[in-house]
Amino acid sequence: MTHFPSKRLPGVARTLAAVLGMVAALTLGAVGEATADASAADTTKTAARWTDKAHGFASLAGGTTGGAGGKVVTVTDQASLVRYAAAEEPYVIRVEGSIAVAPFGSDVVVTSNKTIIGVGDTGEIVHGELHLNPGTSNVVIRNLTIRDSYVEGDWDGKTTDFDAIQMDTVDHVWIDHNRFTHMGDGLLDIRKDSQYITVSNNQFANHNKAFGIGWTTNVLTQITIDHNWFTGTKQRNPSADNCAYAHLYNNYVSAQVTDGDPVWTYGNWSRGKTKMVIENSYYDGVQHPYQADTTAELVQRGSILKNVSGRQDAWGTAFEPRDFYAYRLDPAAAVPALIKRFSGPQQRIGAAVTLHVPADYPTVQAAVDAVPAGNGSPVTIAVAPGTYRAKVLIPAGKGNILLQGTGRNRSDTVIVYDTPAEYGGSTGSATVRIAANDVTARNLTFSNDFDEAAVELKGEQALAMKTTGDRIVFENTAFLGNQDTLMTDSPKLDVISRVYVRDSYIEGDVDFIYGRATTVIERSVIRALSRGSATNNGYITAASTWTGNPYGFLITRSKVVSDAPAGSFHLGRPWHPGGEPDAVAQVLFRDTELPAAIKASPWTDMSGFSWKDARFTEYRTYGPGAQVTADRPQLSAADAASFTVADYLNGTDGWAPYTRR
Repeated sequence: MTHFPSKRLPGVARTLAAVLGMVAALTLGAVGEATADASAADTTKTAARWTDKAHGFASLAGGTTGGAGGKVVTVTDQASLVRYAAAEEPYVIRVEGSIAVAPFGSDVVVTSNKTIIGVGDTGEIVHGELHLNPGTSNVVIRNLTIRDSYVEGDWDGKTTDFDAIQMDTVDHVWIDHNRFTHMGDGLLDIRKDSQYITVSNNQFANHNKAFGIGWTTNVLTQITIDHNWFTGTKQRNPSADNCAYAHLYNNYVSAQVTDGDPVWTYGNWSRGKTKMVIENSYYDGVQHPYQADTTAELVQRGSILKNVSGRQDAWGTAFEPRDFYAYRLDPAAAVPALIKRFSGPQQRIGAAVTLHVPADYPTVQAAVDAVPAGNGSPVTIAVAPGTYRAKVLIPAGKGNILLQGTGRNRSDTVIVYDTPAEYGGSTGSATVRIAANDVTARNLTFSNDFDEAAVELKGEQALAMKTTGDRIVFENTAFLGNQDTLMTDSPKLDVISRVYVRDSYIEGDVDFIYGRATTVIERSVIRALSRGSATNNGYITAASTWTGNPYGFLITRSKVVSDAPAGSFHLGRPWHPGGEPDAVAQVLFRDTELPAAIKASPWTDMSGFSWKDARFTEYRTYGPGAQVTADRPQLSAADAASFTVADYLNGTDGWAPYTRR
């Protein structure tokens, strides 16, 4: 765009961006956040039922993060699952749909630093076992159904060893929100001194031997087992052999198989030298709900027993779980309702993947790079508070991304760089570029802090943000810069891209909202910065709308503020890139407050093109800078009915981001 020689006055405080927002900052909810059943106690009504971070013993000694930091892949066939699960590098492996494993009962070997997670509640592994060999570390297995390796007639699993998951001498494993049913031997076997394990929110169903731990004389395993549902199972619910610490809480054992076996039909068993603590669990129709060897210890408190019989052993002091980690106990009476609703695969867990910056990925770009090309599923890039001085490119084909600042305010999380157009052109100056479709940014600040007053350059345009993708949303964001702060564009002139900006803040001086995308700015603050001139401090907009597109820029229900002198700022001018005659600006300021800084004749020519040939209008603007003159075209009430937020954004696909509140 045309260089404008005047400078912004030095020393204008950019902290205004943090205080001029019209709506409080949004915060990032935990993945799969939900609330408990109304029948549960008050403590369960509003708290998150689960997060995407491991808890219990799996959270200790460095924690369990799985494939965090690695690339995200989606698999739909056995070959892909096997390849990525066995890879040396970390992966987040999303299992979409049902994968039938052949030959029947085969192992899928899972190596260290992997997350295997079902997409929504659709991910299934059928006729196969996930197998963790000795030495494997840092694995997360979530939101899957693993089923149907049972061999007819082999109820005791003596001829096959087709577990759902088996691990030997591993550490840091989190098994969460899975459903295990009708397998060949055990559903879950955690063996041979495996350590730092958490098993939570799973369903163990329709099976003989549900869940065994141990098979070693050493006393090393530390395991947390919480919020699991054992239903239609016979034994090992679980059986814990020689565990150093086994913490069981808020589990539900129901509909136990009743085959008359006086010994090997039971609930929980503390075997060998295990130290076991059971809290606030619920046993319904269970023989031997909890028992302990004379060499073991078992502490039970707060559980409910209904229609039970047989052993209820409790002796020794075991250990105090809170000495190791914090946790929340649900009331035992609430357990059946909670477990029935929230255990097993959940639509909201696997539907979206969350990549944490900088906890798992050192930079925002590293997280973007981890998103697979052609991505068709939601990915959240959760950016912790801080200043990230680096450029970011979200390329075409990496859509369905939510870029989310996790601070209390948008000013807490800033992505900033300082490149002017002199070095790399206008596009190359952009701190952040979004070329993909279906990207949302929320609770963030985007800045280009190039100081145009400090140097003399021909190309002083310095973009904070450039978009070319379609269906782009900015919510509670700030855009900081001087000339050309925010460019909303499209891949080419006659391609229409749509951008929706809501509850945000945009500042600049020359053409600082510009481009050819159909763009709605709603409920936002636009700050027109003074550059020290008494007569001309700049232009808010420079649209280059394709002549075949009736909808360019709509600025509605917003507020323009300025520290510039009265009558020294333009609403806009028509930009014809490269002299393109079919780029005919369309801009409407609607129901928006204007400051005294706005000129009485607020539109002006650009590069030989008259503003009068553009499509510039106002409708019900107000404030000291609003007036009706011959140089201020006004939209009629009849025409205004066709220039609403919906008209600008709906397109042919009915896109309606403005309905999300």
